[in-house]
This record gives sequence, structure tokens and C-alpha cells, in this order.
Amino acid sequence: MATFSRKISVIYVFLLFSITFSDYGFLRGVSSFGINYGQVANNLPQPEKVLDLLSALKLNKARIYDTNPQILTAFANSSVELIVTIENQMLAVVMDQQQALQWVSTHIKPYFPATKITGIAVGNEVFTDDDTSLLQYLVPAIVSIHGALAQLGLDKNIHVSTSSSLAVLAESYPPSAGTFKTEVAGIMQQFLQFLSSTKSPFWINAYPYFAYKGDPNRVSLDYVLFNPNAGMVDPYTKLRYDNMLYAQVDAAVFAIARMGYGNIEVRVSETGWPSKGDSNEIGATVENAAIYNRNLLRRQLGNEGTPLRPNMRLDVYLFALFNEDMKPGPTSERNYGLYQPDGSMAYNVGLSALSSIPSSSSTSSASISNISSSAVKGAKMEYQSLMYWMFVFLLTFQVFMRRPN
Repeated sequence: MATFSRKISVIYVFLLFSITFSDYGFLRGVSSFGINYGQVANNLPQPEKVLDLLSALKLNKARIYDTNPQILTAFANSSVELIVTIENQMLAVVMDQQQALQWVSTHIKPYFPATKITGIAVGNEVFTDDDTSLLQYLVPAIVSIHGALAQLGLDKNIHVSTSSSLAVLAESYPPSAGTFKTEVAGIMQQFLQFLSSTKSPFWINAYPYFAYKGDPNRVSLDYVLFNPNAGMVDPYTKLRYDNMLYAQVDAAVFAIARMGYGNIEVRVSETGWPSKGDSNEIGATVENAAIYNRNLLRRQLGNEGTPLRPNMRLDVYLFALFNEDMKPGPTSERNYGLYQPDGSMAYNVGLSALSSIPSSSSTSSASISNISSSAVKGAKMEYQSLMYWMFVFLLTFQVFMRRPN
């Protein structure tokens, strides 16, 4: 009897190991995909309606650019994990430990854990901000906010970081040449030390659109849109890249490693494509926006990693949920949304939600499906993989049962 139990245990361990380390395993959700919920507009729906829309789309990760109490209250007791932001102008204030404690006690503690706040972004694109004085406040503010979370017992649940523009890199091509600008090297070293010690991610805002707009004659549109293309091979690592986003992320990974930190995870805090632009904004079209975001969703369905880190899924937050009519700058800045403020689709990327913001009674009728035929093929592959490992289990079981005790 003991021998039989040991055989069953061995089979169980073998099956568990096989499924865990197979390429597919059980069916996975789009757990590596989130969306940016910007609010620079005067015509957006109420947060409760936004939550209905996210629920309809089966999206459970979102990022906001403040700590809007209406949103934090509306998202309570929902499945949505939320990253909040401390505005740049607050950095000089919260670098003080007492002020940081007051900020966390006021803006985070009353809402957590009912509202699933999982991260705090201390500033946005501070390393490349026109106001260079902000940089001196960044790391002290980050350390103070983390200390306040620790004092309140929240540091294990909420990570602290900041989002950087890809422009923080002096070199990004090829990816293995990735390096940070020399003028931010000192502060960057301190920042990376903090991320390493707290096991927090490095967030990067990466937009292949800007590379294409800047040089459409030399940058392949298919390469930046995730379409089939010849791709590029990094001459030093020999890794092949079939899209620019992954190359940009790996350039950040290399830059971080050059500073002595090879263990920090890189995540994409913003990426997207505008559906409309000025006459000089080449490529800003509805068609390109739909293709970019649809192909990105396909990749996220597969929980892919980059060529440099193929076994580490890449977390990506799409920019943005809504078009925002009050954003300054060129026309493209106001046209990154998947949806118009009235809830109608700006264009269809394959999310089979209702075409308008749903009522609470209709939320369950929508789902994130029909991304493309490739998603269906992926599901078939997952099913075939599961069938394969069931076969392996049965075969192994028979072998063990035929062996004499």
C-alpha cells in the first residue's frame, strides 16, 4: 500500500512539473494587460460607468494619473487592480517623511484594501521633464512614500516606482546598446538601487509610433505595428526582434544591467497609437491604431516575454481608455483612446464589449474574445497541449502500475 501511494505521489509530481513547465499549461487570461484611464477631459463618464466598461471588457488592471477619490471609491470591492500616481508638483512635498505619511494616510489608507491599489507611481516621466529641478526630489520622495507604506503595514501590498519616457535612454538601437543618458546617471543609480532592494518594477513609456513618425522612410511600418515582417537581429546578442516595442523594452533592460542591476523587471506603463493627428503626424490613422492595438492584444493573450526575457511575461498598460479633449499639444495627444467619452468605440480592436458604456445589467454579456483567428488558434494549441499532458499522465500511470512492487 505504501509503495502504491509513493507511485501515485511520483506521478502527481511529474504531472504537476510537466504542466507547470510546458509552453502552454492551462488556459490563461490576459493577466499581463492593463489600461491607462486618463481624465484630462471635461466630458468623461462617471467612474461607476467606467468600472462597468472595464468589467464588460474583462480588464482587471488600470492606471490613473492621480488619486481621484471618486475613482478610488467607485472601484472599491471590484476586481480591478489600480496603480495611482503622485503628481510631479507634489514631489517636493512628499520627500519629507511626515508629509509622505500624511499623504499615504489621506490618499491610500482609507481606500485600501477595498480598492485594490497595487502600485504608486511617484511622478511621471520625471527623468525627462522640462523642469529639471524635479529630479532632485524624485528618489527622496520615493523612499519617503515607501517608508510611509511600511509604517502603516502596506508596503508588502503596494509597490512604489515611477514611469520614465523612453527618451531617458541615450541609446536604444540595437537593444544591446541600451544606455541611460549621462545627465541622469547619478539619480538613476539611486533609483535602481531602491527598485532592486524592494523588488519593484521599472516602468517605461514606450511608443513605437514616435519612431515611425520621426522617420517613416527608414522605419518599417509593419515592424512597429507587430505585422509580419523581416524584423531585425541584434548584431551582438543575435536575438531576433519582429516588433519595435519588444526591442525598446530590451534596450531598457540592457541599460539597467549596465548600471549593475540585472534582476529588475521592466514593465510598459504606456504604449499606444493615435487614431487621428495633424497633417504632419504621419501614421496617425484609425487603421494603424486599430492594427497596433489589436496585434498588441494578440501578444498579451499569449503572455509573451521579450526575446531577451522570453520566459518573463511582459506587463503592458495600453494608452488609453478614452480620447481626452483637454490635453494640450498636437491633435494626436487627444486621440489615443479606444473609446470616445460617450462610450462609443473610437475603433474596433476586437474587444467584444458593447459599443457603448454598459449598464450594470448588461455587463456580463460582454467578454474579451474574438481578438482574431490567431487567438482561436492559440486556444486550440492550449487544448492540444492539455490533451498531450493528459496522455503522458495516463501512459506514465500505466508504466508504474505494471512495474512489480
